[in-house]
Amino acid sequence: MRSLDRRLHAWRADLADAALKGQVEAARFVVGTPARVRVAAAPLRREPRPDAPLDTEALYGESVRIFEETAEGWAWVQLDGDGYVGWCPTEALTRPGAPATHRVARLRTFVYPGPSIKLPPSMLLSTNALVAVLDIEGPFARTEDGFIWAGHLAPVAERMADWVAVADRFVGTPYLWGGRTSIGLDCSALVQVALVAAGIACPRDSDMQEAAFGLPTEAFDLDALTRGDLIFWKGHVAIARGDGTIVHASGHHMETVIEPAAAAVARIGKAGSAVTSVGRPR
Repeated sequence: MRSLDRRLHAWRADLADAALKGQVEAARFVVGTPARVRVAAAPLRREPRPDAPLDTEALYGESVRIFEETAEGWAWVQLDGDGYVGWCPTEALTRPGAPATHRVARLRTFVYPGPSIKLPPSMLLSTNALVAVLDIEGPFARTEDGFIWAGHLAPVAERMADWVAVADRFVGTPYLWGGRTSIGLDCSALVQVALVAAGIACPRDSDMQEAAFGLPTEAFDLDALTRGDLIFWKGHVAIARGDGTIVHASGHHMETVIEPAAAAVARIGKAGSAVTSVGRPR
């Protein structure tokens, strides 16, 4: 049996995705049950407990498959979007609803219980959250869970022309390991969120992104960077902006920042990590 990345394959010794039968050994194989995320962002943790490490987050409206539910209120799921596997609170999930028609195209937007900005919001959705618009009432889009300012939404098929500009919107957002929203996110989430907004498929973690986009470089040339290049270090990724600066969610600064590429390369190198590759998403 071949070894598979457990971050991307629902596979344990006692239970595995039925699609993996014949590829892995498990005591039981099951077909996942479809569901969708009903909260602004649902944590995917490494283990079924609230203090377990946060690996990533599932955004409102994203679809998942549930392979197991525990009596303690946890579900072992796989995200349909990027394939990530983890433990999610069962209460954050609900039945599949109407197909998504729009996505949040701003940094964040509120969901209101009625078509009025004077009502107390019920949720705060981040970039790329998916919604099914049922009707338009004045400037508002009506969804299953409330009303959203229609100008903050874009059809799911509409793509952002400049994905680097999407990343720039997150400047000042606190760094959060495993985070994937405008409330907090990490370096690889910033890349993924920005690329997905532009219609470019992107895996979740920086090592996966480097495998997908990176080209090893023996002699890193700062002057050769162009807008949209990805710069990889071991465990970190940044986005070149084409003017000698980069934008990245930085654990050093503990927020998303724009800074001179030369300064970041020197600082990270001094800490013991050299640039490993440079890539360009297509």
